[in-house]
Order: sequence, then structure tokens, then C-alpha cells
Amino acid sequence: MRVVVPSLLLRRALVADAVASGAVALAQLAGGDALAGALALPRGLLLETGAFLAAYTALLVVMARRPRLPAALVQLVVVGNVGWALAAVAILAEGLVAPGVMGAAWLLAQAAATAGLAAWERAGLRASVGANGVAATARALAP
Repeated sequence: MRVVVPSLLLRRALVADAVASGAVALAQLAGGDALAGALALPRGLLLETGAFLAAYTALLVVMARRPRLPAALVQLVVVGNVGWALAAVAILAEGLVAPGVMGAAWLLAQAAATAGLAAWERAGLRASVGANGVAATARALAP
């Protein structure tokens, strides 16, 4: 298992992801019916993704505080963020929900922010140093 010493760039990206994910989790869990009505999105979708994001936020906080991280775990976060962004767009494109303008904006904003965070975290992983003192390589970033 490849282990890296997280770069400052990676730590900041993980913290930013935690802050954004935590804010969305809080809004979706606390907002419940009001947010579902305003966005014209299913309450269940908001609550279930909010619960996931709460757990994900906790993971990111732990990761951001660790002196060393498995590169594969960081890669999983990057791939997960790309998947989240694609899923948010696919939900709209496939007509799986019929949100209002605000709901579509909510999903597209999440897609854009999550894709940006994935790129930031990937760059942070590339800037990280291996536990053996060698810079992370492209091989460590390969899927």
C-alpha cells in the first residue's frame, strides 16, 4: 500500500471538501421538507444524500488531520467526487427527477463544485511526498 505525506495543497483541498460537504449535508438534513419544496427535489433524495455527506464529511476531517494517508484512499475520494458530479448531471439529463429551476441549479452547482474539488484533490495528491520521501508519481495516481 502506497502511503503519502499530504501536501499543504491536499490538506486544504480536503478541508474545503469537508466544509462544502458538511454545509450541504446540514442544509439537506435540516432543511427537509422546506428545501425539498423550494428545489422541487424528492425529500428522500435530499435526506439520503445528506446522510451520506455527513459521514463523508467526518472521513474528510479525519483524513485532513492525518500525517500520512494511503494514496488509494485519496484516489477513492477523487473518483468518488467525479462520480458524484457525473451523477448530479445524469439525474437531470436522464429526467430521473423534475426539479424546478432552483433544484436544477442546486444539482449543477454540486456537480461543478465537486468536479473542482476532485481536480484540487488530485493536484494535492500529485504534490504530496511518499512516506519514503519521494514525490508522488503518476503511477500512484493511475486508476
